[in-house]
Amino acid sequence: MTMRSLFVLHIFLLGGCSSQPSPTAYLDKGTVMALPAPVLATPFSRQQLLTATVGESAHQLMTVLEADGSQLTLVGLTPTGIRLFRVRYDQQGIATQQLSPLLATGMPPVTQVLADVMLCYWPLASWQPQLPPGWTLRDQGLTRRLRSPDGALVTEIGYLDKGGVREPVSLQQHVFHYRLQLETLSQ
Repeated sequence: MTMRSLFVLHIFLLGGCSSQPSPTAYLDKGTVMALPAPVLATPFSRQQLLTATVGESAHQLMTVLEADGSQLTLVGLTPTGIRLFRVRYDQQGIATQQLSPLLATGMPPVTQVLADVMLCYWPLASWQPQLPPGWTLRDQGLTRRLRSPDGALVTEIGYLDKGGVREPVSLQQHVFHYRLQLETLSQ
């Protein structure tokens, strides 16, 4: 994958104008997994500044994330406020809308983006039934780790404790070689 592809993949890109793809995502280059249901017991919303680092290049994107208990909506904006895309995941599937021609073509599926977001925020109990045999996802203190069947670290998420609530601040993807820094601007 090119640097641009990796950046946009994990900084909330759309693969098309509007679609209803099956909600699956890659855990590594050869393992596909169904995403957990978009249902959460506790609704939340976040405005975040995301910084993606691929190699020595860093790029920023503003996002608005809303999980109302029955659906997840994600909107991506340039740092200057131009809306790039909108993604909605509910019981009907995933719907994407590209709002700006600024996005490059040939990008990975939006479900990869949703997988990262959900991996950060959704509880372990939502993920465990979805994991393929041998895969593990564990929380230890303020760190969440996804490991392949051979024990290799695939994804590591760092959290801060903010008043008893774990807020994700970083995601390191070891297979696809990128890092996300998440700065919450408002809740």
